[in-house]
Amino acid sequence: MNIRYDYTGKVVLVTGSSRGIGASIIEAFAQAKATCIVNYFADTEGQNAIDAKATAEKCKSLGASEVHVLAADVSQFDSVAELMKQVQSQCGGLDILVNNAGIIRDRTIKKMTSDDWQAVINTNLTGVFNCNKHASEILREGGRIVNISSVAGLIGIHGQVNYSSAKAGVIAMTKVLAKELAKRKITVNAIAPGVVQTQMVATIKPEMLAEYEKQIPVGRIGQPSDIANAVLFLSAEESSYITGQVLPITGGWLV
Repeated sequence: MNIRYDYTGKVVLVTGSSRGIGASIIEAFAQAKATCIVNYFADTEGQNAIDAKATAEKCKSLGASEVHVLAADVSQFDSVAELMKQVQSQCGGLDILVNNAGIIRDRTIKKMTSDDWQAVINTNLTGVFNCNKHASEILREGGRIVNISSVAGLIGIHGQVNYSSAKAGVIAMTKVLAKELAKRKITVNAIAPGVVQTQMVATIKPEMLAEYEKQIPVGRIGQPSDIANAVLFLSAEESSYITGQVLPITGGWLV
């Protein structure tokens, strides 16, 4: 990817950035010379920590001004409060927050358990609230928040009542915060990806994925870099008059 922006002097936190879309986003900021904070959830197997370290090394090789690796469970209010304290202590504040961390537990409502519902809501919706709440206290004037929602929050997808509900909530939260934080010149926008090539998509049956591709006018599923490029734009000075908006990145799927 060619460097279109210069984020030298900007501190960027991307939640859930040890791999997938989150890793692609933080690596794009690294290439634009930002101070990058790689966040991960400390799973019992330790794989997320390994992935986070690898992403951090990639960020360094791409030219990031600084790289920090910080663990936090976004679904836990106090964990996020501690994360933001560390950001403040190590980086002196925050300029850009990208709320990317998320999980899926797909089932029809008939088969969905209370745990399936609550786990997705806790991470994908409450987690975004926790991060926005605590980050707003350390975000500098003129800062940026980009919430990663989903096309599922716009149209609803079979078997994703928990995920679609959470992502729709993220869109509503985006619109409210855009109004509340505007006086500090902080913009708040959301991105609603369609089908993107990630480990989550790898679990979709090939025949189902082929059906998705048939419905996408550009003829392919998205790549993590498609999302990263949009995040960089919405985080730039050039987008300072854009706030409270939802940008679907779907290859024309919703047209």
